[in-house]
Amino acid sequence: MPELPEVEVVRLGLAPAATGARVDAVEVRDERSLRRHPGPAEDFVTRLRGARLGSPERRGKYLWVPLADPAGAPVALVIHLGMSGQVLLRTPGSPVDRLTRIVLGVTHPDAGPLRVDFVDQRIFGSMALDDLVPAVDAPAQLIPSSVAHIARDPVDPLFDDRRFLARLLRKDTTIKRALLDQTLVSGIGNIYADEALWAARVHYDQPTRSLSRPRASALLAEVRLVLGRALAEGGTSFDAQYLNVNGESGYFAHSLKAYGRAGLPCPRCGRPIVRESFMNRGSHFCPRCQRVRVRSTAA
Repeated sequence: MPELPEVEVVRLGLAPAATGARVDAVEVRDERSLRRHPGPAEDFVTRLRGARLGSPERRGKYLWVPLADPAGAPVALVIHLGMSGQVLLRTPGSPVDRLTRIVLGVTHPDAGPLRVDFVDQRIFGSMALDDLVPAVDAPAQLIPSSVAHIARDPVDPLFDDRRFLARLLRKDTTIKRALLDQTLVSGIGNIYADEALWAARVHYDQPTRSLSRPRASALLAEVRLVLGRALAEGGTSFDAQYLNVNGESGYFAHSLKAYGRAGLPCPRCGRPIVRESFMNRGSHFCPRCQRVRVRSTAA
């Protein structure tokens, strides 16, 4: 599933084409991609057609485009990529991929006519119109109501390190489960959790309450570094499912140290990376570098 870097790459690519554009046409080719929209396809089409788009925004893995001039309460077009969703920019008249679920015809004041295709192989992603509400921790900031329960991510300027660390160290769980808890911290999925834990030499099954504050702070720093490097390389692409708006793959898969490297030598110590089942997925770690530590004083 796309994580923070992949969604941010889409946001950055979409912003120049979407900001200030007018939606001229909306074609829903598969209504299953409107499962999160609170109404029928006709409602989605009618409300979106003619709207002017604002600048795309993101929290964690969630992407939305505010409507700049909604009739009534502030509204946003919320785009959920799911496991295989893609937002692709196309020129009008270019071929439409058979997996395209929703097509938006827009006109940008500078770029002119463009087409925004929502392509989704597995149909776990969606588009929806949702009301914007004040963020609990920053009322001046508006976010979709469906995203209001999602915590800020570590690259958000308003992310509160002290509050996050305090909540993390009080949780009665294990560290990777905590990192994947989107109500605690957003944007981190299986790939980047494994990478950050490897970098910080923390075992995925380490109890959160056993972590010292310095060690937890070091892990948070590694999370930011991993996300930053992945973003710089365009995200992680293992196949054609994860693409930017121009249909190009990211290259961070070539930089992975632990995830997907079961049986290969640890880049740090040379011992083979191990994969263990975890939450219907897998955790990749080095059994020598990443050991469960009992004492909280171990940093």
